[in-house]
Amino acid sequence: MPLTDKQIKAFKPADKDQWVSDEHGLRLLIKPNGAKYWRLKYRFAGKQKTLAVGVYPKVTLKQARLQVLEAKRKIATGIDPSQERIQAKLGIGQANENTLERVAREWWHHQKGTWTEHHAARIWKRLDDNVLSKIGSMPISEVNPDQIIATIRKVEERNALDVSERVLQDVRRVCRYAVQVGILQVNPASELSGVLKARKRSHRPSMPLKEMPRFLNELDEYPRHGRKLTKYALELLVLTFVRPGELRGAEWEEFDLETRLWRIPGERMKMGTEHIVPLSHQAMAVLEQLKPISGQYKLVFPSERERAKTMSENTLGKALRVLGYDGKVPGKSKATPHGFRATASSALNEAGFNPDAIERQLSHMERNGVRAAYTHHAQYLDERKDMMQKWADYMEILKVKRGLVPFT
Repeated sequence: MPLTDKQIKAFKPADKDQWVSDEHGLRLLIKPNGAKYWRLKYRFAGKQKTLAVGVYPKVTLKQARLQVLEAKRKIATGIDPSQERIQAKLGIGQANENTLERVAREWWHHQKGTWTEHHAARIWKRLDDNVLSKIGSMPISEVNPDQIIATIRKVEERNALDVSERVLQDVRRVCRYAVQVGILQVNPASELSGVLKARKRSHRPSMPLKEMPRFLNELDEYPRHGRKLTKYALELLVLTFVRPGELRGAEWEEFDLETRLWRIPGERMKMGTEHIVPLSHQAMAVLEQLKPISGQYKLVFPSERERAKTMSENTLGKALRVLGYDGKVPGKSKATPHGFRATASSALNEAGFNPDAIERQLSHMERNGVRAAYTHHAQYLDERKDMMQKWADYMEILKVKRGLVPFT
């Protein structure tokens, strides 16, 4: 049981040392002369160690516990608190220990619980490849804006402008963390947004709504050109407008056919939170057609060669090109699998559906924290069920009419 101040004050000295445990490895040593010392018992690099935390009552129970939490944080990021204290006594500067790489690793460990495993690994690799391999050994207190800019320029020289933007963001977050924990006074990357090389931003090409009737009828004929599995994948993409990667990674166990809900787990989502997709009657029909093809496998859309792997990320884009949606065929626009999200979003907004329900269905996360918590909790699920059914009905009408009609 954790200690209380009342208990500590009541402890009487004995003829020999007494040890009383608190929590998280914190212990109180009571000497025969009545003195009381805080000690932290911990393991580092496979060895049992003890850290002197302070003398009671000068160091209170609350203060001792806070010191323990700080020591545990350091241990988790590869710092031995006892060795750190020895170095401080010897006059070895903290600046030499707080290298950019060490602080970056501490920040990464601190944050990675909020990311998926894959996303965390990608962030560390990006930092390591583009920054730490160049200036990671420098004390972070000596890293200045010029050095950060020079590092970013090396990335830009590869024409990796997307990467350079993310790298600068990573460095800024590491330095912000260093300020927050008292290692730095000022963030050297805080005012560098304008130094990035300008790049032309382009949206993924989306199919205009007026071309959907023709496309839906041509899609019916796709098995003449390729696999039925690809046809059904594109149909489900149109009906659910999830991201193509979320569709390709779909597993049969994610679908609750009784409640007509597709629950995509957080680890497969861009923002790391579960996404619920209401299934229209038309989407259910597509799944019924898929059952004889892939129902015996884990994945709904397995690779043709290796059933344990997902369909290639190029498959759906290639199918659109085969159908002529590559921007080279007169009367047909250039389209991408991801673009169906924009097509649906524009049509639903113009038709007057609740913008919040549309954004939630697109799995866009609200930037306002309070609003996001409410939005995610409420889900707008009933509204979205109705909206997704009306969208599927509209797609069916376009296909039958072979021309654009109002969406109401």
